[in-house]
Amino acid sequence: MLVTILTYLVLGAAAGVVAGLFGIGGGLLIVPVLIFCFELQGMSSEVLTHAAVATSLATIVATSVSSTLAHHRKGAVRWDIFKPLALGILVGAVLGVKTAGQMKGEWLQIAIGCFAIAVAFQMSLNLKPSAGEKEVSKGSFVISGGLIGWLSSIFGIGGGTLTVPYLTWGRVQMQQAVATSAACGLPIAVMGALTNIWEGWGHADMPEWSAGYIYLPAFLGIVLTSTLFAKVGAKLAHSLPGPVLKRIFAVFLLCVGLRFLLTNLL
Repeated sequence: MLVTILTYLVLGAAAGVVAGLFGIGGGLLIVPVLIFCFELQGMSSEVLTHAAVATSLATIVATSVSSTLAHHRKGAVRWDIFKPLALGILVGAVLGVKTAGQMKGEWLQIAIGCFAIAVAFQMSLNLKPSAGEKEVSKGSFVISGGLIGWLSSIFGIGGGTLTVPYLTWGRVQMQQAVATSAACGLPIAVMGALTNIWEGWGHADMPEWSAGYIYLPAFLGIVLTSTLFAKVGAKLAHSLPGPVLKRIFAVFLLCVGLRFLLTNLL
């Protein structure tokens, strides 16, 4: 158990650095690495992918609270936009967990792999949407929030890779888009984690020290170090070549995506 917890402490530190360096949630790193770790631990293939997604969402609860507070102190969160987005997100997150629960582990890995490859291309090519012709209505925010919550809870992420481009397209200033996206990560993570606890409660294939689909040793190890090392990543972002680092992480995501696709399709 000690070796296991140390492994997750290191993973949390790495996820925190990645989040600080690139301004994205650590879920993109946490989910695939947890899948590999759970495989090595001998966790059942029936639940290991769902457990990785659920545990990632649980860790985002802790990290998004501190991130949201930091942005709020700077007055950067658009709470008027957050409210309708969060309404849709809460519903979408529940539906996303329900959707993932209907998928076999290998198909969920294929979906995660496709998403990782898409993000890899976006990061390597630095693709960013241009501002739309007009501001988005509140009704549209609710619908879009539902879609963001649905996808994020399937992939185990805080939604930043989806929310920031959407808000940018909706003519929200970049600083406010990032801050509001960070706030949106909290309802995604809370509702996604709670629904995963409910859906996985008492599952025969989950190991000891689990709450539903959330594997608690991994959750605790990651939470203890991810927030601290996010500050390290943010400092490094100002001293290291950003474009090169983004391409390196993009290659990592591409390899992860291809591995999931090839393993489960061949």
